[in-house]
Amino acid sequence: MDVHFKRTDRVAEQIQKSLAMLIQKSLKDPRLGMITVNEVRVTKDLAYADIYFSVFPDEHARQTEQLLANASSFLRKQLALEMSTRITPKLRFRFDPSLLEGEKINRALRTDRLNRPLPEEDQFEV
Repeated sequence: MDVHFKRTDRVAEQIQKSLAMLIQKSLKDPRLGMITVNEVRVTKDLAYADIYFSVFPDEHARQTEQLLANASSFLRKQLALEMSTRITPKLRFRFDPSLLEGEKINRALRTDRLNRPLPEEDQFEV
C-alpha cells in the first residue's frame, strides 16, 4: 500500500464509486436528472462526507440537492453494507457549480475568438 494516500482519501474514493452506482440503480425518483458525483471529501474523523455533484438539466440543481438529502439515510445504509469500515460517514450533498462556470468561460472565450478580427497576413512578393 502506498503511504502517500491518506485513509480519508481512500474512503472518499470508495464512497464516490459506490454512490455513483447506488444513485443510478437504487433511486427511482423521476424528478432526479442525470447525476454525476464529481468529488467526495471526508472529514478526518470519518463522521461526515461532503458529496459534490452535478446534474443535467442544471435548472433542477436545488431540487435534486433536496431529493438527495432526503435519500441520504437510505444511501448511507446501503454504503454501510458495501464498505468495510467501522464508521460510515453521514452524507451531505452539495451542488457543484464548477462545470457550469467552466462552460460559461468556454462560451465567452469562443465568442471572443469569433468576434476578434483576423490578423493580417504578411504578403510576400515572389
